[in-house]
Amino acid sequence: MRIPKIGLLPKIIIAIALGIALGIETPEMPVRIFVTFNSLFSEFLGFLIPLIIVGLVTPAIADIGKGAGKLLLVTALLAYGATVLSGFMSYGVGQTFFPSMISENVQLSQVSEAQGVKPFFTISIPAPLNVMTSLILAFTLGLGIAHLESKSLRNGFSEFRDIITKTIQVVVLPLLPIYIFGIFFNMTHSGEVFRVLSVFVKIIGVIFVMHIFLLVFQYCVAALFGRKNPLRMLGTMLPAYFTALGTQSSAATIPVTLRQTIKNGVDSDIAGFVIPLCATIHLSGSTMKIVACALALMMMQNIPYDFQMITGFILMLGVTMVAAPGVPGGAIMAALGVLSSMLGFDEKALALMIALYIAMDSFGTACNVTGDGALAVIINRMWKGKKKQNAGAAEECQ
Repeated sequence: MRIPKIGLLPKIIIAIALGIALGIETPEMPVRIFVTFNSLFSEFLGFLIPLIIVGLVTPAIADIGKGAGKLLLVTALLAYGATVLSGFMSYGVGQTFFPSMISENVQLSQVSEAQGVKPFFTISIPAPLNVMTSLILAFTLGLGIAHLESKSLRNGFSEFRDIITKTIQVVVLPLLPIYIFGIFFNMTHSGEVFRVLSVFVKIIGVIFVMHIFLLVFQYCVAALFGRKNPLRMLGTMLPAYFTALGTQSSAATIPVTLRQTIKNGVDSDIAGFVIPLCATIHLSGSTMKIVACALALMMMQNIPYDFQMITGFILMLGVTMVAAPGVPGGAIMAALGVLSSMLGFDEKALALMIALYIAMDSFGTACNVTGDGALAVIINRMWKGKKKQNAGAAEECQ
């Protein structure tokens, strides 16, 4: 009898529940063990972040820089615009509603590790590059490879991407539930967990409502181009939405998304180009979650921020999201570098960001792939109109 595999989200939920349950009445020794593990894992994660950026962003930019010319450019700009817009919408909603939900100053140094408990030992693992250097290096190499059409470099970075993706799948994601368990185990031991969780539950509820609003908004805009009922088009895409809830992967949902997009009247050739591309570069739902969670954590810690800082963060995050691999939790892994370099998040804040993000990973992925169908409707209409203009111009010349 085969034992069914447990997905990442159930593992995270189990880890949080066990951490809270076992942390209520726990002596210092078990807490110290997990403080040690979390210290080592944080060092490894800090070492890996620049490699994730270079390994994922470089080939992603190189791949986008080739291919279908103007159609590629239009799709990439529209996907980036939709992703950035969702980030600003999330910021606006957070600024409006989060202050009333987050009334107390919660210092992560008090809730992310048990008071007075030190690890048995620590190991320093310096990162090979700082985050901003790795970002600039990835952009430079990606654009250079695309411009020069260097097959050897492209193949080399594609293999490096496979190594990084495999490391995330085989090392980081399996250890992540233990890491999250340690975080909540320590939080419970310090007596602050329920205050933090009460805030997190409210934030998750607001983000879920924002997802629904974003999808309705995207399909209302698509309806202006496709001249169809937005709710009917959104209803047609529901199989893709629920498939993404189960797979937690935009890439794995592509066949269903493609089929439902064609049912919405998009030409098969346009859908066949736009849907696979947007599965990689359009992450409105993921960006919305990351911006909202980051804003909530900054408010919890009284970290100063302004619109200019958040604007730069959202614009850079939109580019970084292109690198998110098709694995559960890939988007937050790609975003860790921007969170640490532009918002100053330390390993404790990054750990809570990971926990918050993965708790909502299914809904973010479902929002991403369902929105891909709306972008395909818009591009289909734009491309048809352009073809008609070109045909009319050719007739006039004749």
